[in-house]
Amino acid sequence: MKRPGWLPDNLVLLLIATVALATLLPVHGRGVAVLDVLTEAAVALLFFLQGSKLSRRAVWEGLLHWRLHALVFAATFVLFPLLGLALRPWLESLVGPTLYLGVLFICALPSTVQSSIAFTSLARGNVAAAMCSASTSNILGMALTPLLMAGMGHWVGAQAGSGAAQLSWHTFEGIVYTLLLPFVAGQVLQGWTGPWVAAHKSWVRVSDQSTILLVVYGAFSAATVQGLYRHLPPATLGALLGICALLLAIVMPLLTVLSRVLGFSREDEIAIVFCGSKKTLASGVPMAQILFAGQAVGLLVLPLMVFHQLQLMVCASIARRYARGPQGRQAAAA
Repeated sequence: MKRPGWLPDNLVLLLIATVALATLLPVHGRGVAVLDVLTEAAVALLFFLQGSKLSRRAVWEGLLHWRLHALVFAATFVLFPLLGLALRPWLESLVGPTLYLGVLFICALPSTVQSSIAFTSLARGNVAAAMCSASTSNILGMALTPLLMAGMGHWVGAQAGSGAAQLSWHTFEGIVYTLLLPFVAGQVLQGWTGPWVAAHKSWVRVSDQSTILLVVYGAFSAATVQGLYRHLPPATLGALLGICALLLAIVMPLLTVLSRVLGFSREDEIAIVFCGSKKTLASGVPMAQILFAGQAVGLLVLPLMVFHQLQLMVCASIARRYARGPQGRQAAAA
């Protein structure tokens, strides 16, 4: 029997369990250094595998659909950051400066890959365009996300009279050595590693999810040790959920309207809506570990975890609605 779309997926359930474990049994002392080394190696492996399984041919072919990609990238790297900054007077007053920075981090992140493609396929949309758009978004995000966070953090810090969230050269070194170089190595060695990755998709999926869980455990362990959860009342969590819902409620209908006004086909519209409104947890959590080193990473990734679960439930409902429509049934019968 299929899992209802409104229920949490397995990864989210594992994330909840990981957060509970980190809260009850956080890592201490020398274990922190060991966990840091394991986490860095796991993150590098994650991006190496991403580079190994991403088809260069699919990227180049998909890039030809430049109008679709331009709209998706504009939503991902322009619309979301502008919303995060424009809504600051209300958002920061609701959740405080640390969680607001986590909301800005959501706005700066690239799109998801697997779930964007999966929902586009379920809704009978343009899967090839979604694959290229989401994949290219992740590649560009390795550079754009740190730059956006540096710019937004500088602006917010200037407004607040502080230097919060300004990034150093060491941060960019971490992005290059831990994320970008492993990804490039995966692309270069794809002729050898690609077939193995394609033949062991389940193992790769377990490896990817294990990396996320490892990073989340380390982040929330540090948050527990620092006593950050004592300052997070239920009302703040409710406000955070409302903020994530607001972002989706603005972006998804706007992308739908823009797709139709600009004359995109229904299939392209589906790819645009799903790729342009979603944010990656798989790349986001490892990036946060590097970008916010020395800060309250556990709290900073909490908005992303909430947004991730909410976007899965919302997109599952919308994808089924697209598939049930007359054009969706025609596509299924074709």
